[in-house]
Amino acid sequence: MGTHVIKMPDIGEGIAQVELVEWFVKVGDLVSEDQVVADVMTDKATVDIPSPVAGRVLALGGQPGEVMAVGSELIRIEVEGAGNLREDAAPAPAVAAEAP
Repeated sequence: MGTHVIKMPDIGEGIAQVELVEWFVKVGDLVSEDQVVADVMTDKATVDIPSPVAGRVLALGGQPGEVMAVGSELIRIEVEGAGNLREDAAPAPAVAAEAP
């Protein structure tokens, strides 16, 4: 089993970020290739984001209403065989909350 990371695609010339509108999957769900996993909104349109792979959802990269940069991690999916994430790659750094 491997992990496939889907990054926020470039959905239009000059668009650097989008707002995550809705997830159609949750952690643990099975997804098929080309299944729409999320809707995102630019300043001009709402766009479906499909999964390029089939597998089980491991992690979601944001919450509805969150603004995400093009190229940021959108979703992680466990796939049969090798994914596109190297096993020795460090996980994305977590943002630590400051103590009051």
